[in-house]
Amino acid sequence: MATLTDKAVTGPDTDTAAPAAKRAGARLRSTGSVIVLRLLVIVVALVLWQVMSGSVVPEYAVSKPLDVYDALTHMLGSASGWNDIRVTTVEVLAGFGLGVAAGTVMGLVLGSFPLLGRVLEPLVAAVNGIPKIALAPLFLLFFGIGPWSKITIAMTGVAFVVFYNIYLGLRLRERELVEVVQVMGGRRHHVLGYVTLPTLAAPFFAALKTGGPLAILGVIGGEFIASSEGVGHELFTAAQNLDAAAEFAGLIVLVAITLALNAVLSALDGYALRRLGLAGRRRAQPKS
Repeated sequence: MATLTDKAVTGPDTDTAAPAAKRAGARLRSTGSVIVLRLLVIVVALVLWQVMSGSVVPEYAVSKPLDVYDALTHMLGSASGWNDIRVTTVEVLAGFGLGVAAGTVMGLVLGSFPLLGRVLEPLVAAVNGIPKIALAPLFLLFFGIGPWSKITIAMTGVAFVVFYNIYLGLRLRERELVEVVQVMGGRRHHVLGYVTLPTLAAPFFAALKTGGPLAILGVIGGEFIASSEGVGHELFTAAQNLDAAAEFAGLIVLVAITLALNAVLSALDGYALRRLGLAGRRRAQPKS
């Protein structure tokens, strides 16, 4: 009897675990296939690049993968190369952080006070219409060729993206949900926790992922115009010297910085959504 009872209890668990194990194995195989295909595409592109350089496309314009590898190892093996990477990374992170803070404050203030938003929104749109790189000479006059001019350019680009996502998110917040929380006796911090933060989470992190590349673009643009160090300065020097290998090596470093920043933002996005209880909703959304 004991054996029959054990079988009766453990049988359904075994039946449930088997499909779950199969699904997990299928996901692993699918992920492995995708990784292999990505590596294959990269290898094919590198081979074509190596073969076509010089014979089809001028070598001085595109260099060769092996020469780019030598330039990249030289850059990563020198103290000046790592100093340029450090300078650019610090400028990107500082500009990104300050831009997020400024854009969040602007969005919350103008979104929380409708009259103020209606008064200042056209002015914000007018300033945002100015290309950020066109403001670089003005920032250079104020801050010189040091890092603060690049940080300010990056901050300006990020701030407007974050502002519009926060501002529009507050305006699109469902008034009915706010009234329900208030009728149930909720106060401002309840409205903030149960309505405002879940509403703003998705647009806020979308703004962060959009603002990351904008911060890098602003810093590199500023280093192009006037700088004595940084990856952008090295890219500009390589372009003047017609050194395509060094140019591509600098671009690889920028891609690595972009991927690292995006990975951190994706991890923060997932963590915040789990804390707010929205992760399950995001996973279920494609199925509907």
